[in-house]
Amino acid sequence: MNPAAVLPDLARLCLHTITTKPWSIETAAAKYSSAGVRGITVWRDALSGRDPAITGQLLRDHGLTIVSLCRGGFFPAPTAEGRAKARDDNRRAIAEAHALGAPLIVLVCGAVPGVPLPESRRQILAGIAALLPDCQAAGVRLAIEPLHPMYADSRSAVNTLGQANDMVEQLQSPHVGVAVDVYHLWWDPALEQEIARCGRLKALLAFHLCDWRTPTTDLLNDRGLMGEGCIPLRQIRAWVEAAGFRGFNEVEVFSTRHWATDQDDYLGTIIQAYREHA
Repeated sequence: MNPAAVLPDLARLCLHTITTKPWSIETAAAKYSSAGVRGITVWRDALSGRDPAITGQLLRDHGLTIVSLCRGGFFPAPTAEGRAKARDDNRRAIAEAHALGAPLIVLVCGAVPGVPLPESRRQILAGIAALLPDCQAAGVRLAIEPLHPMYADSRSAVNTLGQANDMVEQLQSPHVGVAVDVYHLWWDPALEQEIARCGRLKALLAFHLCDWRTPTTDLLNDRGLMGEGCIPLRQIRAWVEAAGFRGFNEVEVFSTRHWATDQDDYLGTIIQAYREHA
């Protein structure tokens, strides 16, 4: 059977808390669990004012697997003081992930206008390397998430899966891998080959799903649900699974349009879109 034709397993569905942004993490946990969702990725803003250890237990009590914590990164800065501040924030994220019970932190690696991209990449590599002792002590891994080139000015100087794989090879650490997000990578003509390379490196730690709407009204907050856009989702999922990935399929949707709707109805639509198009 063509692996691209295999329907996605609901037991492998994970939702990011940002996807249902209007809900508190407590509400999201109850609603996800009742709907049959089995995985959750927690955004750090959802932990505001909460004890991560207590929240982690709450999520597990609802039968949810904590897939990852979003997000760390933002390493580049024009000054040494700025770079040190970023590393300190990432150490706090590692501590939060450990307390929460999240085995993975997704890295949005950062970029700064005025800092050349090659220098930003050097700073990103150095920043991640500096965190490896903390990761080892906490039992937390880091996933480098390449972002679409439209974000190369201020959000990430890592814009292709090839660049992320290169960093993984240079760091040579079991605590570092990559996150494949279809929204950021679907356009890349080398994507199939680089996903296969992830498999050889044993570096594919996370797989994020959504869709690219055409036309899009906002480059950040107008992502589509699966089936609302032009990304060949099942083809990419087939490549990911051929590379050996057996983790959760994580739905991560930033959408002011969807956030404005009834979130109970929206959750049902997410699950339907996942079953029909992912």
